[in-house]
Amino acid sequence: MFMHGWGVGGEAWVWRRQLRAWEEEMLGECQALLFTLSLQDHVSDRWQWQADLDDGYTIRGTYQILTTQDAVTLDVASGLIWRLLRDRLPTKANLITRGILSEAAHHCVSGCGGVESAQHLFLSCSTFGALWSLVSSWNGSSLVTAQTLSGHFIQFTGSAGGLRARRSFMQLI
Repeated sequence: MFMHGWGVGGEAWVWRRQLRAWEEEMLGECQALLFTLSLQDHVSDRWQWQADLDDGYTIRGTYQILTTQDAVTLDVASGLIWRLLRDRLPTKANLITRGILSEAAHHCVSGCGGVESAQHLFLSCSTFGALWSLVSSWNGSSLVTAQTLSGHFIQFTGSAGGLRARRSFMQLI
């Protein structure tokens, strides 16, 4: 992408067809993330924890980031939840439907053999769906038994009780 023109209006951002509105939103998010990157020739790519360059990744540093963020984090989370509940995430099933991936690429990234859809990833996947029982035990909530994404979301956030801050925390999870 860098060679094709990384900047706004560069050839790296030219598409074969007109983007849909939700795709344009995702493209804007992607561009916002990528424009902060500094690419350099002859330097290997690497992951770096930006929050604390001296100590690297720590649980304490992560906790501080999560608890000191402004309401923007909840707005971003709301957008992701909206996309999840309306099946707008770029799962393999959605990418196949849009002609981006071939039919043969439908298997879940976990290797479980299922078709990678939002429903599968978040609820029925033996690898990722099984994490909900661990999350429930970690935060002391009751186990959610709903079989739909919207039902799961409502039951999970409702398991927090009446405290608004706790419901917001559950939504963020």
